[in-house]
Amino acid sequence: MKIEFTPKLFSLIKAGISRETILKDVMSGVIVGIVALPLAIAFAIASGVSPEKGLITAIVAGIIISVFGGSRVQIGGPTGAFIVIVYGIVQTHGVDGLILATFMAGFIMMAFGLARFGGFLKYIPYSLIVGFTSGIALIIFSSQVNDFLGLKLTDVPADFLSKWILYAQNLNQINPYAIAIAISTVIMTLYFQKLIKLIPGSIVAIILATLCVQLFNVPVTTIESQFGEIPNALSLPSLPTFDFATMKSLIQPAFAIALLGAIESLLSAVVADSMMGGKHRSNMELVAQGAANSASALFGGIPATGAIARTATNVNNGGRTPIAGIVHGVVLLLIMLLFAPLAKLIPLSCLAGILVVVAYHMSEWRQFKSILKGDRMDVIILLTTFFLTVIFDLVIAIQVGIVLSSFMFMYRMSRSVEVNNINIEQDRVERLFDEETLDVPEGVVLYEINGPLFFGAARQFQQTVTSIPSTSVKTIILRMRYVPLIDATGYQSLKDIISNFQSQGIQVILSGVRDELVNDFERHQVFQILDRQNVVPNIKQALALVHWSKPSTKIKSLLSQLW
Repeated sequence: MKIEFTPKLFSLIKAGISRETILKDVMSGVIVGIVALPLAIAFAIASGVSPEKGLITAIVAGIIISVFGGSRVQIGGPTGAFIVIVYGIVQTHGVDGLILATFMAGFIMMAFGLARFGGFLKYIPYSLIVGFTSGIALIIFSSQVNDFLGLKLTDVPADFLSKWILYAQNLNQINPYAIAIAISTVIMTLYFQKLIKLIPGSIVAIILATLCVQLFNVPVTTIESQFGEIPNALSLPSLPTFDFATMKSLIQPAFAIALLGAIESLLSAVVADSMMGGKHRSNMELVAQGAANSASALFGGIPATGAIARTATNVNNGGRTPIAGIVHGVVLLLIMLLFAPLAKLIPLSCLAGILVVVAYHMSEWRQFKSILKGDRMDVIILLTTFFLTVIFDLVIAIQVGIVLSSFMFMYRMSRSVEVNNINIEQDRVERLFDEETLDVPEGVVLYEINGPLFFGAARQFQQTVTSIPSTSVKTIILRMRYVPLIDATGYQSLKDIISNFQSQGIQVILSGVRDELVNDFERHQVFQILDRQNVVPNIKQALALVHWSKPSTKIKSLLSQLW
């Protein structure tokens, strides 16, 4: 088995893990497990499912990601990024549809990893990632207003604008006790660890809020009053019920889950690498993430991925191997088995306060503001993805964002093409690339192509080269030493140029073509229209092929360039 598909835990066990490292990992795992408890419950509720599904996901997926993942310190589980997708699937297809979509997404993610797509995901533009992440943050915040203000609305619409209109119409129902609990939770979550670093502020807020509500009979909504009992045991795994029609309707959200999970998990792994100086195995991480999602679905859980905040907490508390992630899952399992009856007493306004803090950290407002000051195209991608996420749908936002980014890239590449058409009678031209002096015979036009000849630039290249006056031209030399690749459109343009000039009796010579491109000429049928001897390794041989003899004129440069 290649090293890229070997789980990090297996490699570390083979190399040996010291007792001191194991002890630090166990301590870190306990802390991260406590931190993950309120988040797992809150993410499940915000996603429109019962709270125990968040715990199940954190336990099952968290352990599998740590055992089989490609990162030393990745902590897996439900995250805020999935709230938008999960809520939409539940509203449209129900909980059974969500479980099936998660199961399908797991196999898609495993396919990503086995196809070695881990390295390709890094090419997704940062402005796109910030756009939909900030949009998700705003949606999470919006979804918590009902519980934050204690409005007790039961049929809150999924649509962003309709949701805020409903909130505005029911401001007279605000519960001051709920607001007090929510604001206190926000303050403690943000600042408590500045006093005591080892105790998460969110846990302190939950304990105090729950005690106050129960001791003083505070009239606020709790998990029990909204969802009933929280099961204190894992159910046996079972395959989700499905048929072809249902799978067909869920393929789009399943791909969205897989793509978003892949992006977030690899971002989390990169953040962890930068914090501890390691290097994760991206393809193995994707395979593990996929297996974790499918397993989570078998137990009735929701989508999972690498959690950046919990992973950072793990690193900061001394976690250095996947043992910490395994312990984190075991801690959550013990809490579920032993303390689930107490968790039902947590007020929803407290969980709303925790999620407001999560939304704040997800918003990346500093990066958002920075991109707005940058390149105009990045601003377009950022704002388009952001507003599509908020107003319409995350799936649409990701799809449009990727397509728009591709078009922007093509536009930039095409705009970078600069061609200077210089008359062949000129004998003094300032050189652009080097100091060589070439004796170019009269009637010869020399072009240098610099950069990939792909579909975005091929059309402009073809128009520029074929636009030269051909009355006094006997030979065209295309110098291609700086062309790293040619795509199908580029080859077609090249063949059109060759055919066009040869039909006018003009000789065409290709100089400096890379060996790998020469090998592709046969496959793309270039040699059917161009003699092989007219493809030469350097400019000296190209000039030697010029088949007439006239007084030469010395010029010192390239007559045009194409970026």
